[in-house]
Amino acid sequence: MLHRRQFLSSLATPLLAQRRPLNIVVLFTDDQRFSTIRALGNPEISTPNMDRLVRSGTAFTHAHIMGGTTGAVCVPSRAILMTGQSLFHVHRSIVEPKQFPDSAKKPFHLFPEVFRQAGYDTFGCGKWHNQPELYARCFSAGGPIFFGGMSDQNHVSVADFNPAGQYPPNQRHTADRYSSEMFATAAVDFLRQRKPAGNPFLAYVAFTSPHDPRTAPAKFAAMYSPDKVSLPKNFRPEHGFDNGELKVRDELLAGFPRTEAEVRRHLADYYAMVSEVDSQIGRVLDTLDSTGLAENTLVVFAGDNGLAVGQHGLMGKQNVYDHSVRVPLVLRGPGIARGRQDRSLVYTFDLFPTLCRQAGLPVPATVEGRDLFSGPRRDSIFCGYRTFMRSVRTKDDWKLIRYTVNGTERVQLFNLRADPDEMNDLSTQQPRRVAQLRTRLAQWQQEQDDILTT
Repeated sequence: MLHRRQFLSSLATPLLAQRRPLNIVVLFTDDQRFSTIRALGNPEISTPNMDRLVRSGTAFTHAHIMGGTTGAVCVPSRAILMTGQSLFHVHRSIVEPKQFPDSAKKPFHLFPEVFRQAGYDTFGCGKWHNQPELYARCFSAGGPIFFGGMSDQNHVSVADFNPAGQYPPNQRHTADRYSSEMFATAAVDFLRQRKPAGNPFLAYVAFTSPHDPRTAPAKFAAMYSPDKVSLPKNFRPEHGFDNGELKVRDELLAGFPRTEAEVRRHLADYYAMVSEVDSQIGRVLDTLDSTGLAENTLVVFAGDNGLAVGQHGLMGKQNVYDHSVRVPLVLRGPGIARGRQDRSLVYTFDLFPTLCRQAGLPVPATVEGRDLFSGPRRDSIFCGYRTFMRSVRTKDDWKLIRYTVNGTERVQLFNLRADPDEMNDLSTQQPRRVAQLRTRLAQWQQEQDDILTT
């Protein structure tokens, strides 16, 4: 394998020799589950700009994160996106490198860094929930940066972009604008400075919405009345058993047991946040159109993880049900099919090789993802959360979840084709299928170096 610097410097020549390199814009939302887009099946939510991307691009309707090794699921999720590495490998290299000193020495590449070294102008703004020093490797320019996990959306503590890559806490300041507006404005300003015939660019815009606290501006909050928001089919006052994480911070956002009225209120607030960030995404898309950049720009829209918000008696993302591990993922741009919905089992870390190949760049050897358009399709998906939850889902829509809590194991088996809301546990009725999926789960764990499981 090439040394990191040798590899990155080798990228520049073939890219710059191209006649018109592809621009990239990545729009990344926070805590947005897959079922919050009107064009993909939710008639109660208003998302005209996300709908616009769905109609003009390809939506991967079964895109997953691999889970989390910490309650702050967005930390590994964002590291996975950036590195193209799977959950337990990125845990060693970025999320908790001190636990694995030998693994931490292994090289890894960050996708904006690869584009930067290939001649792209790279711009970043918004949430960065990983090591600050990695930001400097990725971006040659930027807007306001939020280095935390969550914040008051009206008073976000941000750092100005520093070309030297130094971001000490004492140089951060409190923003005076709503988070989504602030980050979208920075992206719009960057795009307005671009010229269609200028250097190729990659812009990474990471919103902090719809993460709580859910304080959408009044215009958007007024769009949703709690008494008109439908309860999810799998609403439960309480989770049916101890899954090992019933008292984590996210679960304390609502009382126990959950009430219908409280969950409706949370959903109304959540939908308002989604609609607000949708409007800011629209500003970025409008700017691409008005500047003439849209025709040669690949737009990626994705989320970092899902969220329960009342489903299965849960509120957060610290689980492996579909509402928490499935996310929106849409790509639009030159050569990408319009209005297509692809049910393939994919991961968000598949974006790294996909973007490289769309732009004509080599894919680093450290990347584990698969090209969304030309890579081999997976026959199953593996997810995990901390040490006590693991799941495997097959392409024929069977899903096994295994819990190990306080030395006690239990499993759930769902047929997602007939039961997409994961309400009917079939594990006692189909022991043979449970055994088959246990075997496939063990294979995944071995392949992924999953040493964290109990």
